Amino acid sequence: MRSSKIGITLGIILLLAVVARADRVTADRDHAVNFSEYKTFMWIQKPKSNEPFMADRIVEAVNAQLRLKGFREVNEEADMAVGANLATEEQHEWETYYDGSGWGWGGGWATTKVKTYEVGTITVDLFDARSKKIIWQGVATDEVSSRPQKRTRETDKQIEKMFKKFPLGPQE
Repeated sequence: MRSSKIGITLGIILLLAVVARADRVTADRDHAVNFSEYKTFMWIQKPKSNEPFMADRIVEAVNAQLRLKGFREVNEEADMAVGANLATEEQHEWETYYDGSGWGWGGGWATTKVKTYEVGTITVDLFDARSKKIIWQGVATDEVSSRPQKRTRETDKQIEKMFKKFPLGPQE
């Protein structure tokens, strides 16, 4: 009985740890804005990254999503302006393992290991180019993979999730 309670407790802790580290993607918009009035976009701030290719991959993913919604990229005099930011932060997670003896007040050994990993946040902002007022924002946060292909795949998925409920683009 006692071992089943311990097993259930450890299972719940593991599940919470997985949920806590899952990617989080949110998006919000100005509900007073009629997005069908916008037809073109241009970049005013591209993300900066210590990794030589990541910033370009983010720009490509955002461009692809905006094109899917019917917007066209131009170099000047666009209806919408796009800005993106990439931030990373080192996080620590402590995992403690018990040897199974002495669950009460004494005896037993515990080993704690520290896992260090990097968490990245991508923020994409869309502005009305004339008024310079923000009209939409998407934010994605997730653990950063050490493998470039997986990092690219995860970034593409996160940006796709950001734009999933993005308002319809220009009505042709």
